[in-house]
Amino acid sequence: MFKKLDIIDDINKNENKLLRSISKEVTFPLSKEDKEIIEHIIKHLTYSQIEEYEKKYDLRPGMGLAFPQLGILKRIIVIVDEYEEGKFENYVVINPEIVSNSKEMIAADAGEGCLSVNREIEGHVPRFARVTVEGYDIDGNKIKIRAREELSIAFQHEIDHLNGILFYDRINKDKPFYSDYEIRLI
Repeated sequence: MFKKLDIIDDINKNENKLLRSISKEVTFPLSKEDKEIIEHIIKHLTYSQIEEYEKKYDLRPGMGLAFPQLGILKRIIVIVDEYEEGKFENYVVINPEIVSNSKEMIAADAGEGCLSVNREIEGHVPRFARVTVEGYDIDGNKIKIRAREELSIAFQHEIDHLNGILFYDRINKDKPFYSDYEIRLI
């Protein structure tokens, strides 16, 4: 039985001061509670990307979630990437850090959204086209992930949450939209 992450409804107002806080490093082993939260986030994000369940459970579609969005100031992010229709890859990274990035910049065509922001915000968010992220898996093993395009955007977005940054902080107020050519010049 699926239960909606009600805690998202409590925290997802961008006025919440916790969203502007810097999260703390996580020590291992993870608590049973943290592992249960991670499992629940994976299920929630997966269901939110499947139209049938999105409607059935009244979910806002989302690809990623960081613990601060749940009011938990720990450096843990979860991304569920639908790499092919109906096929998902789960990324759980504890204490993630971007260790390298491309010079090439991109932006999501339609702009970015966020489960913690309950309104439409227009504008492109310049992001690196490719990033390498290092961190730890749930068992404390060192991991390295190379992400590109949409997945790269997701990692940068979720890591920003760990540092109290919301996506719209990165929108240029003087020039909120870029052409494909312009974004690559940033």
